[in-house]
Amino acid sequence: MDAKPALFLYPLEHSKILHLVRHAQGIHNVAGEKDHNALLSPEYFDAHLSPLGGQQADNLRKQIRASGQLERIDLVITSPLCRALQTAIQVFGSEGQINGSKEANIDNSGISSLKCPPIVASELCRERLGVHPCDKRRTISENRSRFPTIDFSLIESDEDILWRTDARETDEEIAARGLKFMNWLWTRPEKEIAIVTHHRFLEHTLNALGNDYHPSVKNKMCKKFENCELRSMIIVDKE
Repeated sequence: MDAKPALFLYPLEHSKILHLVRHAQGIHNVAGEKDHNALLSPEYFDAHLSPLGGQQADNLRKQIRASGQLERIDLVITSPLCRALQTAIQVFGSEGQINGSKEANIDNSGISSLKCPPIVASELCRERLGVHPCDKRRTISENRSRFPTIDFSLIESDEDILWRTDARETDEEIAARGLKFMNWLWTRPEKEIAIVTHHRFLEHTLNALGNDYHPSVKNKMCKKFENCELRSMIIVDKE
């Protein structure tokens, strides 16, 4: 008789559904693909979405609304960098949130008034820190003005005190920050959470989480996210 795979059942209170989203294309992505050194230019300080990025966010928004996924999400957590804030609002925000944001640039026609989850900004899930101006955020007071419907109360410092001109965050430091973020998620009461973040944060966080899995599983987990790609996963606390 063929062996059947083991079935593990865990109480729902010991699991969460995460929807991981890399931000839509930013203007720095376009410039960086042509010349990586362009990322050192102050021109791309806290880079905003490109026109294609706005279209990508609009497309993802339509997908998650058509699937009914949006109605199941309890909370959206976003990086405080402009391109992530824009993506979070445009993909997961209500029509009122989009209209109220000074950074929205998508076509709002046909958007219903479905219930939308709250959006909260967190420093823990931002991109690799340091050196590149595109990865330095604006002040929180400015972001509150530009994105009035996003909750920035978790961020203590108005200025970006984490970003340094002379040092780039290491892979190990990003992974440690990512694991700290994942541990923090367990303290949240919400069961289904969307996270709008960045390429390097996703890469190193998932790589660290994947160390306990078979290499084939880890490879699938750590496959590079494209701009505005959404992947869903269930995390389980087996303790």
